[in-house]
Amino acid sequence: MRRSAALLLTAAVTVGGVASAHAAVGGGLDRAALRDAIAVRPEDRTSGVVAEVHKDGQAWRGTSGDIVTGRRISPDAHFRIGSITKPMEAVILLQLSAEGRVDLDRSVQHYLPGLLPQDRFAEPVTVRQLLNHSSGLPHDFEGAPGVSPDEEIERRHGYLTFDEVIRQTLRPEGRPAPGPHFSPGTRQEYNSFGYRVAGMLIEEITGNSYQDEVTSRVLKPLGMRETKPVMPGRSRPVPGPRLPGYLQKGDGSLVDVNVQGGLPSSMTSTTGDLDRFVSGLFDGRLLRPAQAEELFTVPKDPDGKPLPYADDSNCNTGPGRGTACYSVGLMSVPLPDGSVLWGKTGSDPGYRSGVFASRDLTRRAVYATGTSAAPSAGAPAVSLRLALAAFGS
Repeated sequence: MRRSAALLLTAAVTVGGVASAHAAVGGGLDRAALRDAIAVRPEDRTSGVVAEVHKDGQAWRGTSGDIVTGRRISPDAHFRIGSITKPMEAVILLQLSAEGRVDLDRSVQHYLPGLLPQDRFAEPVTVRQLLNHSSGLPHDFEGAPGVSPDEEIERRHGYLTFDEVIRQTLRPEGRPAPGPHFSPGTRQEYNSFGYRVAGMLIEEITGNSYQDEVTSRVLKPLGMRETKPVMPGRSRPVPGPRLPGYLQKGDGSLVDVNVQGGLPSSMTSTTGDLDRFVSGLFDGRLLRPAQAEELFTVPKDPDGKPLPYADDSNCNTGPGRGTACYSVGLMSVPLPDGSVLWGKTGSDPGYRSGVFASRDLTRRAVYATGTSAAPSAGAPAVSLRLALAAFGS
């Protein structure tokens, strides 16, 4: 799913309009402003929130109550993290690159011959282009008919392997097969499908499941004990304590969608674990310096300029507006003071989340929200409120 670069910190919602704060420390953080940032507004379309902010050694954790049931939400609540798993996939391939088992500049066609139909994808697509969204590949299930809210609710229990997503996208039945959006390496366009191919590549190179690789290479080394991959072929509830997430049916009623299937890369986590992830990612515990630099490098053209972004739906803020804002696994977000945060947003049915940090880790933020209606397009106002409250000065 496409995500706006301005979608920085989607937090929020309260019971009766009053948010609660946990383990707050003063100094560099304005606790009142942070509490206000996660206070519910009618337009937020959010059922509950959990957030964690670190700035210059100061820490703040905030939650709201579930506006549907009125129940308290724990600061240790679990939630679905959606595309925040993409940096973890990137880490695995960067580690394999450092081990000499994969070359980021070799093509998908070399490693997975026959995967991309030659009649439509004759130009080589490199592993790096998969990871930095410059592959030009189509989107997941491109051309498939849209689904109604009720159909989305019914389908949430389904589980698809990487192979099934790739096959249903590139070789669909009953509709035209999609081709490339542009020549590889000429533009950038956020593309989850490239990460389905990357997931298959991880399994092909290692001979292990994605779940085993991410557990041994990322979760265990960083002590991310609360982060759980979805089990293959199974629909799984969010562990407790949990952040509730709802989808709205066609008749307006809400359905708790905490039980879902997903993909091999689907996971549940907590704000504490995602803070451990971004800290370990940036401080060198997961990657060697040469591979870590890929996290902070956007793709460039032959003249050394950032590639143009394919349309105006992403990468449309700050001085680099209209040019690439995604690196290998991460996205860059400019702040009002001219500094930059790096991180990733994610969404699953009923959930939206994000984790961001400065390169020196002096500023970090993690958030997750449960939804109470279909999310609005673009960056929710609540995400910008929290970003400004945390790092706007």
